[in-house]
Parts: sequence; structure tokens; C-alpha cells
Amino acid sequence: MVKKWWQNSVVYQIYPKSFLDSNGDGIGDLQGIIQKIPYLKKLGVDVIWLCPVYQSPQDDNGYDISDYESIDPEFGTMDDMKELIRACNREDIRIVMDLVVNHTSDEHWWFQEAQKSKENPYRDFYIWRKGKNGQPPNDLKSNFGGSAWEYSEETNEYYLHFYSKKQPDLNWENEKLRQEIYRMMNYWLELGIAGFRMDVIDLIGKIPDEKIKENGPRLHEYLREMNENTFGKTDAMTVGECWGATPEIARLYTAPERKELNMIFQFEQIQLDKQKGGQRWDLKELDLRELKAVFSKWQYELDGCGWNSLFWSNHDLPRIVSRWGNDGKYRELSAKMLATLLHGMKGTPYIYQGEELGMTNVPFTAIENFPDIETQNIYKERLRAGFSAEETIHAIRKKARDNARTPMQWNAEENAGFTTGTPWYQINPNYKEINAEDETAREDSVFSHYQKLIQLRKKHEIMVYGEYHLLLPEDEDLYIYTRTLGKEQWLILCNFHEKEREIASTQIGSVLLSNYTDTPQLKELHLLRPYEAVIYRLPEKVEMHNVCAVYSDKSVSITEEIEEGESRE
Repeated sequence: MVKKWWQNSVVYQIYPKSFLDSNGDGIGDLQGIIQKIPYLKKLGVDVIWLCPVYQSPQDDNGYDISDYESIDPEFGTMDDMKELIRACNREDIRIVMDLVVNHTSDEHWWFQEAQKSKENPYRDFYIWRKGKNGQPPNDLKSNFGGSAWEYSEETNEYYLHFYSKKQPDLNWENEKLRQEIYRMMNYWLELGIAGFRMDVIDLIGKIPDEKIKENGPRLHEYLREMNENTFGKTDAMTVGECWGATPEIARLYTAPERKELNMIFQFEQIQLDKQKGGQRWDLKELDLRELKAVFSKWQYELDGCGWNSLFWSNHDLPRIVSRWGNDGKYRELSAKMLATLLHGMKGTPYIYQGEELGMTNVPFTAIENFPDIETQNIYKERLRAGFSAEETIHAIRKKARDNARTPMQWNAEENAGFTTGTPWYQINPNYKEINAEDETAREDSVFSHYQKLIQLRKKHEIMVYGEYHLLLPEDEDLYIYTRTLGKEQWLILCNFHEKEREIASTQIGSVLLSNYTDTPQLKELHLLRPYEAVIYRLPEKVEMHNVCAVYSDKSVSITEEIEEGESRE
């Protein structure tokens, strides 16, 4: 296997609007990011994934782009962007830009031209259809609710938008459009960025007349052409957002010989706490066995023929410690456990800003406190469908993406140190207890635990390239797996819940990292406390070890499972 720099990297996602405001206007900006490069260096990350800072009307917080080659004034200038690239380069931190090419803003000049007439040379940059009996062309739905078609009076036709009506979808069947996009991508690569995170890239092959949204028949053709014309000439990192991917589809994206992408974001595990067949707002409790099955499926099926991206949160998802951890009594312990579980697996880890502090969901109870366009639309849609306001707000508090977009909590001063002005969005009220100033000062903090995980990754190749093997797949509380590289073997134990469990072993394992300060070496009987997470280094594989999970009135040996994993090497 040819080793790549992005396999050994840890990526930190920045949502610029909420990161740090340098000029007091209440909105985070590029100069604010520049100020915090030492913080990122201290954490140990190698790559910044920068959410959109392009010119935009901000209907969807920058994912509605009106000019791909300009910086929106609320974030700064192109000179600021160039300064950020230089400042990161000095600290050996690379920048991956968000690439949003499924759609533009309706204020992009391409669309302004396309809307003028059916004969306009830019008309075919977008997708237009005639209505049927005064109604939209078909019943395709927008991902933000309502119809995916919007009527345009200028030409008496409808245009397609899978998101806001102010985000018309681009027509990738048009070769001139594709060449314009490739030219734009090369512009940014030449400026010095290190790659792209590709927003909803699995939609660019859509066939709306056949109601095909994701994974259209020409999707991979487009990606190979993109690779050949842009980043394929460099060592850039590329990751595609692909909500509908399966491991089989992921191999098409990521197999090196296909020359498409390096990795994808798949969201199968993220959808496990919704009712089967429902929306993500139709809540159900997470079953740890299902989570293990999904993570392990992706670990096994991409091994040797692709590469996994590892993430809990991003700008579209709630805070993981509130979602699947315990954001009360065990906030720090469960945040560290979740970090250990994820970073211990094979793939490139992503940290969403504030995750390294254990930031939580917001406690707000009024819909006015959730300004995101998706949340507002879903609230209205669910009320129309008969759900009560109370149950709808409960679901929103659990899973709305607004939770991830509250300003970064830097210190316990006014506005959490995010701005000297009025913040664009409310600060989470718990900023006095949860903030970077406190976290970076304590050796036992969530921040410190992330630091240690990243240091382990830099020091030990087994954490990057070691084979993954799941143990006790049917256990309802413990997520246990091994990583193996040559004769070296690690055992990762994570208690996913508040209850205590016992672990028995006949072999010794030394502690590499734990979220408790007094975790003993793996020997004889060990009590695994609430949300405890430990990485053990096991002896070289000359003798088999025996580990049991003790619960209720029985214990389960995992010796045979470890032997099975070793026999596959």
C-alpha cells in the first residue's frame, strides 16, 4: 500500500462564522482563524477543513455561493485568505476548502443570466422544466422541505433546487459548466490549498425526470474527469459528502486505481437513532450493537481497497456528547470515551470545532432560538403533519444542526471570548464552565485527551495502519476492538454507558491512554467504570490472552474472537 500524508493526518473542521470574530461585528472571520493557529498547533491537528468563506447572500450560511473566486466581506478579503494560507503553511497545517458544486446561489451571475431567457448561453448551466397542469414537473422533494421545483416567471418554467429555493442545482451534463468548475478548482489549488471537502457530491449525477437524486449513472464519470483535470495532478486530499453511500459504492469512489476521491463521508452510523423509515426527527434510542455493526462493516469492507473518514460531528450534526454521550455528570468522561472509540479506529479522524472541549447542545426551548433555514422549515412542516410543538422542539434540541453552530467558547468572559460585539447567534449559556481557556490549562481535560490521542497517532503506525477487529459484537454496553500491525497488538475498551462492568484477563496489558487517572494495567479482574475508555498495549503475539466481559450472571470469553482475527492476517 502506498502511504499518503492524509492517512496520518487529523483534520479540524472550522465553521468560520462561529469560530472567532476579530473585528467586533459579531461574525467569525478569517483574521479570527489566523489568531487561533497557535491553538490548533497546540491541539496537534495537521489539516483545517474550512467551511465556505466565498461570496454569498448567506441564505444557507455560505453554502449558497454567488462568486466562487471572491471572499465574502463578512469573513474578510482575498488578502486575508492568502495570509491564512501562508500562516498555516508556516506551522505545517494544510487547508482543505469546502467545494459546493451541486448548486449555487440564485444570485450567482450564471443563474442571473440563465433566468433571463431560454436562449441565454447560461440557461443550460441549470436544470429547467415545464410545469404540468399548473403544477411542478414532478413530486421531487427538497431536502429542506417542500417541492424541489421553483417557478420562474421570466420564462414560465421551473428550476430544480434540492435545498433552498435560493440554491438552484447545477446541470452537470453541460460540459461548459464542468470546465468552468474545474478552472475554479485549479485557481484555489494554485493559491496553495491542499484539497477539497465536496459538499453533497453524490447529487451531481442526478436525473430529475427519473427521480434519481443520488449516485446517478454518470456520477463516477464526472468524478474521474474532475480528478484528471484538477487535483489528480497533485497530492491533494479529497473527501466527498455522500449521504446515500454503501461500502460497495464507497469502493467506487475511493479505490486508488479508479482515480476519483481519497475518501468519503458516509452517514450510515449517524442515522441509527432515528426510527426505521422515518426522518431524523423521528427519534429512537441508539442501540450500541447496531453502531458496532455499522462501524465494523465499514472498517472491514474498505480495508485494503479504500480509506475511511472517522467523524462524530460536523456543522450539519448535533454535538456528539449530548447525542450519544452524557452531557451532565459524565460529560468529560463520555466525551473522552467517544474520542477514544473513534480515533482508535482505522481511517482519518475529523474533529469539529468545540468537540475537543466537550461542547454540548443548546438548552433553548423556543423555535425562534433556532435560526437555521432547515430547522425553521422542518418545524413548520412537522406541525402541518400533526406533530405537537413540544415534541418537535424536543427533536430539534436533540438533532438540529443549530446545535453545532453556536459560537466557539474561548473563555469565561462576556460572549465566551468569541466577540466584543453582539454574536450572530446566541452563545451556549454553559460557556463559563466549558471553554478553551480552562480546557487548555488542565492536564485532565477533554482537550488534553484529544492531544494525547493525536500524539499516539503520530508516534505509532499501528493506530494508522493496523488491522481492526471487533470483539463482543452483541454486548449492549461495551465497544471492544483490537488493532494489529505485525507483532504489535492494541486492545481498545470503551464502556459506552453509565453502568459498571467487569473485565477479566489472564494476560497483562499496559495502559497507553485512559480517560480515568487511575486505570490499572490489564490483569486479572478490572472494573470498567461508567464511560471508561482505555487503550492497552498487549504483549507480542506469542501467547494468547484471555479477556472476559462479566455482566449479570455470566461472562463471555473473547479469546476465540481474537484468535479468529489473528488467523486472517
